Order: sequence, then C-alpha cells, then structure tokens
Amino acid sequence: MVNIGLTKVDDALAAKHPGLGNYAACQSHAFMKGTGTFILGAGVLFAIQTALQRKLPYPLQWNLLIATVGSSVGSYAVTRWETQKCSDLWMLLETGQVPDRSPPQVSQPEEPKGTGKTKYGDVMD
Repeated sequence: MVNIGLTKVDDALAAKHPGLGNYAACQSHAFMKGTGTFILGAGVLFAIQTALQRKLPYPLQWNLLIATVGSSVGSYAVTRWETQKCSDLWMLLETGQVPDRSPPQVSQPEEPKGTGKTKYGDVMD
C-alpha cells in the first residue's frame, strides 16, 4: 500500500503505476522545500530591512509586508521548479522518456526578393 499524504492508494493502482511512491516522495520534498524557502526568506528579508531601517525609516507593517510578499514569491518559484522536476520524474517512470522542455524553434518565413510588393500589399515603383 502506498501512502500519499493521509490517503492510502489501492495495491492494484500502485501495481499499475510502480513509480507512484517515488513521485509522492518527490512532491512531498518539493512542498517542504517551498515551505522552508518561505520561512527562511521571510526571516532574511525581515533582518535585512531591520538593518536598513536606520538609513531609511518606514513603519513595521511595511517591513512585514515586504518580507511576506518577497518570501511568498521565492517560495512559489522554488516549489514550481521542484514540482516540474517531479513531473519529469513521473513521465520518465511511466513512459521511459523525459519530456522536452526546451522552447520550440520558430523560424521566420522568408520573403521572396524582387516581388515588387511591400509587406502591406502595396506595389513599389
């Protein structure tokens, strides 16, 4: 039986997807990294702003707001990055191939030279 959080997965489903346990562990690790990033980021940003308040005084509420928003953005970025790696792991375990995440190469169509027309359809003299 595979546990995903507090939910237990049937043995039949776990046998059908043998990488489910690894994927669940990876996701759990990703969420814990995001939580740790939030806590550490909030503490560091708060400490930096406390040190800067000697030169640029502003109210404590702004100090807390900036630390919370900044650490939330950082936590989201870390969690998204790690979750993407877990999705790639899942695809590798299920299909045996890693998905291609590179942006598609877009080529510009070439205009034939000497047609006598502009790109707006006007005829050049």
